[in-house]
Amino acid sequence: MFTGLIREIATVKSYQNNILTIKSKHKAKMGDSIAINGVCLTVIKLHSDGFDLELADETRSIIDESKLSGAVHMEPAMMMHDRFEGHIVQGHIDCVGTVSQITPRENATDFIITVDPKYIAHIIPKGSITIDGISLTVNDVGTDHFRLTIIPHTLEVTLMKNYKVGTKLNIETDMFARYIDHILAHRNTKKGMSWEEIDSLQMTY
Repeated sequence: MFTGLIREIATVKSYQNNILTIKSKHKAKMGDSIAINGVCLTVIKLHSDGFDLELADETRSIIDESKLSGAVHMEPAMMMHDRFEGHIVQGHIDCVGTVSQITPRENATDFIITVDPKYIAHIIPKGSITIDGISLTVNDVGTDHFRLTIIPHTLEVTLMKNYKVGTKLNIETDMFARYIDHILAHRNTKKGMSWEEIDSLQMTY
């Protein structure tokens, strides 16, 4: 589990086949879960200046692989003794969105993000969303887009300051909205939800 608070701007050294090599100050351990631009990955090899991560085929089919280059957001999995900030983030990407509009304001910047309309039901006004691993609050929601208002501090400490119209984004919608939607969709089925289905919601990818 993650919080959506970026701990470091790391650097991709290489990405070949399904192996991602990261240069980072963070001292990882074998088997650690680490989110790179919002994608939960597993450490499979350690280096003096970073580590290797492995991507499953299904993960690669969903995320925007162009985000696995250059500077990236990095967050290690939350420890039991850590303060709980941000919101509950699983590191399971639901879809890829696109920045369609950026509007500077007096003390913030509005971003309009376009997504496939089928994901809008899981994006809640004033609720939480994860954009490239960043925990953010949704201001309002349309039929195929939503609006974020980003304060100067967030722009300064994340890669959002480099986003432009057309930039692709890894998006994880609200976990609780997904759970509720699934439960309601299956409430009239005879068998209901099995434990395998519940596990699949949590362990997808």
